[in-house]
Amino acid sequence: MAEKCNDAHCPVHGSLSLRGRTFTGTVISTKMQRTAIVQWGFKRPVTKFERYEKRKSKVKVHNPDCLKIKKGDIVEIRECKPLSKAKHFVIIKKLGEDILFEEKQELLEQGKTRSKKKEPVKEETSENESN
Repeated sequence: MAEKCNDAHCPVHGSLSLRGRTFTGTVISTKMQRTAIVQWGFKRPVTKFERYEKRKSKVKVHNPDCLKIKKGDIVEIRECKPLSKAKHFVIIKKLGEDILFEEKQELLEQGKTRSKKKEPVKEETSENESN
């Protein structure tokens, strides 16, 4: 935050007013210009089974240039006025880095691409038909 930016939607240097909800999550993508995707997990009760299920939420957030946020950072986001069709949140501050972020992403990709290999069926019908 030592660097000054010219972004009008920066909560520190600009004139963007913040209101509403606040969340803490991990940045999973920064491929878009001044936009990041933040994900966080929560537990939702399932009353029928008297247990909880894990869920995830992903939102697109405005990423000011002065914060220098990258993939794998843990950030705090806050709701603001709609900045575009999909962006209603802005990153306030960087809280730290997720140490095992890269390993988690690799394991998720391996799980998605894992295919079950079937063994070929042996054809022994020709020997049985001749007898």
